[in-house]
Amino acid sequence: MEPSSGGGGTTFQPLVVLELASTTPEEAVGWLLSRIRERQQNGGAELLVEQLSLGAAEGGEKNNQNLFVVGASWQRLLHGAEESGLFKEYSDGSMRGFTCANKHKFKGFTGSGDGFLSMAECQYIIKHQLEALRAKEETHVPGFSQAKLYPGKSIIRRLQSKGILVQMFPLHDKEELKRLSFSWYQRVRLSLQPLDAIRDYFGEGQALYFGFLEYFTIALLPMAVLGVPYYLFDWEDYDKYVLLAVFNLVWCTVLLEVWKRYSAALAYHWGTLSRKKAFEEPRPGFHGVLGLNPVTGREEPVFPSVSRQLRIYLVSLPFVLLCLYLSLYVMMIYFQLEGWVLSVHDEGPTLWTEVLTYIPSVVYAVVIEAMNLAYRYAAEFLTEWENHRRESSYQNHLVLKVLVFNFFNCFASLFYIAFVMQDMLLLRQSLATLLITSQILNQLMEAFLPYWLQRRRNKKMIRKVLKRRAIEEKELPLAEQVRLEADMSTYLGTFDDYLELFLLFGYVSLFSCIFPLAAVLVVLNNITEVYSDAFKMCKLFKRPFADPAGNIGVWQLAFETISVIAVVTNCALIGMSPQVKVYFPESATQLILWTVTAEHLLLGFKFILAFLIPDVPKHIRVKLARIEFESLEALKKKVKHLLMHFKLNRKASEA
Repeated sequence: MEPSSGGGGTTFQPLVVLELASTTPEEAVGWLLSRIRERQQNGGAELLVEQLSLGAAEGGEKNNQNLFVVGASWQRLLHGAEESGLFKEYSDGSMRGFTCANKHKFKGFTGSGDGFLSMAECQYIIKHQLEALRAKEETHVPGFSQAKLYPGKSIIRRLQSKGILVQMFPLHDKEELKRLSFSWYQRVRLSLQPLDAIRDYFGEGQALYFGFLEYFTIALLPMAVLGVPYYLFDWEDYDKYVLLAVFNLVWCTVLLEVWKRYSAALAYHWGTLSRKKAFEEPRPGFHGVLGLNPVTGREEPVFPSVSRQLRIYLVSLPFVLLCLYLSLYVMMIYFQLEGWVLSVHDEGPTLWTEVLTYIPSVVYAVVIEAMNLAYRYAAEFLTEWENHRRESSYQNHLVLKVLVFNFFNCFASLFYIAFVMQDMLLLRQSLATLLITSQILNQLMEAFLPYWLQRRRNKKMIRKVLKRRAIEEKELPLAEQVRLEADMSTYLGTFDDYLELFLLFGYVSLFSCIFPLAAVLVVLNNITEVYSDAFKMCKLFKRPFADPAGNIGVWQLAFETISVIAVVTNCALIGMSPQVKVYFPESATQLILWTVTAEHLLLGFKFILAFLIPDVPKHIRVKLARIEFESLEALKKKVKHLLMHFKLNRKASEA
């Protein structure tokens, strides 16, 4: 990437792009640029910023001239690393919070700036500094009287909420991206993913997702290997799957507990395990009456918690229940259609009627995906309307809404077939059809459709660039690269990716004694998912800002909840089998008691396993404890030194 020259003639590497609305007046642009360039002690961000010269567009179209690239001096990045709480490897091999005072004691620091901070870290630092830019005495954004400001208000968040700042995104590094793409997905190989390289380029949040996807795929291999012979040789007598079901249930617990240890090791290695979260500022969409924040002492919008709770319980909750009822209604239509098709097949079995028996399940699987997508938009609208102050609170409420509906929508029909109809052949067929159809639809929606849309969106731009240079062989001028990336789709985070894995985990674990081949299908899907997701990240989306995550968050709890429900469903299915009922010919109550006892024993075993397997490996706990001890000792020495200094000054004054 070619360097750019700042306003003062300083050459800097452009890292982040700001795009303002094309109608933004010059006074607003000049004010924002001055605040970005202003020295930090005067309330500015002290960053380097330059407006791009885009020239005229083809076909009479107008280019938005309000595109700016932002960078920073090396010293400013180091101070920003300390302010944002960045952790780096210390000389003794431990991970510690970076400080400029001890910068030469950190591994890899040479003073020249080469390689010590990754590009993703530099871009995160700039984003952190821009978001920390606060209004001083301004009452509104110049030229926008409706964009109110008050002392301490985040300028960037106000510009985003009012639509003045259209987008802010980090630039791709073409050479680094090419190396990452080659080692990641451009060649078929049996080795593991380059997680460190993914983390250096995209950040810890994305690297943890791909690490979990890889780990989940490998962990399912024993279930897949054991499932194949059961599928081939014991198709009808599914009570013989008892050993397989017990193994799968225990293995699901083990893999989730071991993942916590593995993710803790990754997070420690990347410096996010013990990193303290910054105080959360109000979301850009948060609104309310201006009041005083009791924590920060700054003025900011205040929204009554009672009003939010009323919105949640009187509007959002009834809406979710209504959607669950609609899902149930659609499910009953599917069963009516399924019954009609089976009656047609029973009257005159032919090849065509045999094929016809699969049509209802395929159509229902497509309808499920469409309903999930429509509900997702409704859930986002409702959660936004609830007006949560913090981004984490917004995400938790959104995840809860989406998980409840998706779980019910995807698995309700299977539970109905299993425990109401008690038709195990239909359950096996429906499970296989839903799983395969959902995998095909997800691949189409996640990879092929975005690729096709991106090709159409960039068609004119690509034609223009190809007239002068080959995109893949020569470096683009900065202005053309920014225009191409500004028009790319925005990566919306790992929410949908984790949701897909959550549903696949449900298909594998909830009915493992009915369809043991499910693990094989999920392993094959995950292998293709690695390549399709890597392709999307590198080719179809804008580069996301790094998310310094230390774990997979609320999704860990979601997967553990599924594993608990799986114990109940599999024990119930085995207890309902005719072969098991033979052992209890006279007493159904005794059968139920034995089934409940087995279920409780398995649940108890799961919780004992979870307790016995520590979440953080011992060597990491020792290192963290040592750092804490050294910090306390250093604090004691500092306090002791200050007391001695105070006593000496006091004696001197008395003399």
